[in-house]
Amino acid sequence: MLAKAIKAKGWTGGKLGAVALAVSLLAGGCTSIRDHRGFLVDQALIDSVQVGVDNKQSVERTLGRPTLASQFGDQVWYYIATDTKQMAFRTPRVDKQTILRVRFDPKGNVLSVDRAGAERVAQIVPSKEITPTLGKKRTLLEDLFGNIGTVGAGGGGAGAGGPSGGGRGPNGS
Repeated sequence: MLAKAIKAKGWTGGKLGAVALAVSLLAGGCTSIRDHRGFLVDQALIDSVQVGVDNKQSVERTLGRPTLASQFGDQVWYYIATDTKQMAFRTPRVDKQTILRVRFDPKGNVLSVDRAGAERVAQIVPSKEITPTLGKKRTLLEDLFGNIGTVGAGGGGAGAGGPSGGGRGPNGS
C-alpha cells in the first residue's frame, strides 16, 4: 500500500530519502534521554548483606564504597542511585531514586539495612523573589562607572580634611 502511494506521488529516491530523514529527525526529538547516576542497584547483592553477620569491610567488598558516610553520631552509610529522564531541549528530571541505608554499631557490625525511594528526599526549590536591601538601586552602568572621578577628589582618605582639621598630617602638625 505504501509502495503504491509512493509511485502515485512520483517520488524519486532522493525525495523519499529526504522525507525519511525529516521523519526520523522529528521522531528523534520526541524521545527522551535516560541516564543513571550513582550506585548500581543489584538486589541479589543487597540481599546478601546480613544483619549481625556482616561488618564494614564485608559490606564494602559486597556493595562497594558508599555514596555518603555519616561523619557524626551513628555510623551510617548511604548508597544513592538516581535515574533521570530528559526530553529534548529540557532540563533533566528525576525519574526514579533509590536510597540504601546501612547502619553499623560502634564495633562496625551491620545493625540494619533500609531502602527508600524519592519520597524521603527533601525537595528544595529556591525562591525567585528578590531580597530587599537598604540603599539605592543601581544600574549595571552605575556599578561599572560609578567610581570614576572620585579618586583623589578629597573623599575621606588620610589627610583629606576630617574632624582633626584640614590638610594636616596624621599627628596634627
